[in-house]
Amino acid sequence: MSASSIHAAPVPLSRTGLAAAVVVLLLVAAGVHLLGERSGGRALAFALGLGAVLGVVLQRSRFCFYCHARDYFEGGDARGLLAIVAALAVGTVGMHVVMTGWLPVPQPGRLPPDAHIGPVSGALVLAGLAFGAGMVVSGSCISAHWYRLGEGSPTAPFALLGAGAGFLLGFSSWNWLYSATIATAPVVWLPHHLGYAGSAALQLTVLAALAAWLWRKLPAGEAPSPTPRSFIDAVRRLLHGRWPYAWGGLAVGAIAVTVVRRRRARGGTAALGSAARNFGNAHGLLPQRLDGLDGFGGCVTAVVESLWQTPNALLVGGLVVGALAAALASGQFKPAWPTVGQVVRGLGGGVLLGWGAMTGLGCTVGNLLSGTMAGALSGWVFGASVLLAVWGGLRLKRLAVRA
Repeated sequence: MSASSIHAAPVPLSRTGLAAAVVVLLLVAAGVHLLGERSGGRALAFALGLGAVLGVVLQRSRFCFYCHARDYFEGGDARGLLAIVAALAVGTVGMHVVMTGWLPVPQPGRLPPDAHIGPVSGALVLAGLAFGAGMVVSGSCISAHWYRLGEGSPTAPFALLGAGAGFLLGFSSWNWLYSATIATAPVVWLPHHLGYAGSAALQLTVLAALAAWLWRKLPAGEAPSPTPRSFIDAVRRLLHGRWPYAWGGLAVGAIAVTVVRRRRARGGTAALGSAARNFGNAHGLLPQRLDGLDGFGGCVTAVVESLWQTPNALLVGGLVVGALAAALASGQFKPAWPTVGQVVRGLGGGVLLGWGAMTGLGCTVGNLLSGTMAGALSGWVFGASVLLAVWGGLRLKRLAVRA
């Protein structure tokens, strides 16, 4: 839908939806306040509040790695990929500034704490390919399934359940992959070789080149949005239609830096992975020892006694609730009973998502976004593998339809 069609006929605001959204956000605010009053609860309050903000941003901007890639590969619309490039550019600058405070001199042999910098191996490529295939099958990445859960998506619950099973499979295959390729794989961090300034300059140059390439694929110009005639008109535009792609990209990049800067909340993949690991250990489904896994930074999947009292879990909870509030306010909360096809696609794609995220030590947010912003070669390799799988998966879907 074009911008001109969105603003040609004002969409009436739903008082019921707005009231429900306000109630949801007030409950989040109350939760943030109560957590902040607890001893040691500030990290939890921060995670819940920032998660809610992230949920609103993702839902209103429709920020989705798979959807953005699909729009480009199938329709030649590069706006979504440009939004991802914008997020990476903002995050690159922010993360390199933050890392100078953690590790002033990027000496070889040392890495900044909690930054997502992983080994570059054949297992990482396989993980990216599996994750990309999982996005094609299920229709989203893990982060998008979380915010679509807040919209009432019939596929998202099964995709997340399947991702949990995929994590269990990933834990089961971890020791073999670790011995075969991961243990001896190089951990390439660009500041080790170029310094912080050189690393940031190189990444921004590459991102600028990508942006210049994608700019040629922008759709025909749309009519500019008219100036809001009133406060209600301005609110209506925030709630209906879709926020500009650039808004989503810039906001996601800024939020990602803020999350990493606190060095506590890491995201939905870590929370889901920890839940799967707890479940697997409790039921004797996993090896007694996972070689080297807990020594990596980023989206760790540690065993925790009370998962729902961790920043990761509260970030996810805030994301879902924030997306719910945004969906209620915009009239996009539309729960539906799942079809058999949606259940099968959700579970099947989710398994691939979970195995890829566990084996690759992160998803498109933790690995591609956070890792790339930190100057980790692993982030670039994972991202390229994901895009290759999405491109190939979409081609196979078209061939299957024609057959």
